[in-house]
Amino acid sequence: MYEIIQKAHSGVAYLALTVLVVAVINALLGYTSKKAFTDKDRKIALFALIFCHIQLLLGLILYFVSPMGFDVLGEMSDSLLRKTSLEHPLTNILAIALITVGWSTHKKQQTDQAKFTKIALFYFIGLVLLLAMIPWNLWFN
Repeated sequence: MYEIIQKAHSGVAYLALTVLVVAVINALLGYTSKKAFTDKDRKIALFALIFCHIQLLLGLILYFVSPMGFDVLGEMSDSLLRKTSLEHPLTNILAIALITVGWSTHKKQQTDQAKFTKIALFYFIGLVLLLAMIPWNLWFN
């Protein structure tokens, strides 16, 4: 079961990152070109939010069914263990919380430019945090 969840977590990560990049680029283009915030723009941002939350749920399940258990928290001198057991989950929870804040605050904005700004800003910060915490050496093995 662990291997299935791990593969799903890795696979959905590609989708989540791709849709998140598209949402950030779409919001930046919408902001710079001063175009109207359409239903298409809303759906792109919503799909990014949904895929990020699915990825978070898979990650949390993976964290709690990990064969390593919680004993790794005592081994903070090993940088790979520290990154996968502490830094990666906490930073990614923060990143997805910021993406959620961006989604929530964009709905309260009155102008199209303000909507694009909220999505671009919060989704971009979330994307940077997610990219910073990906264990790249595990992805490419």
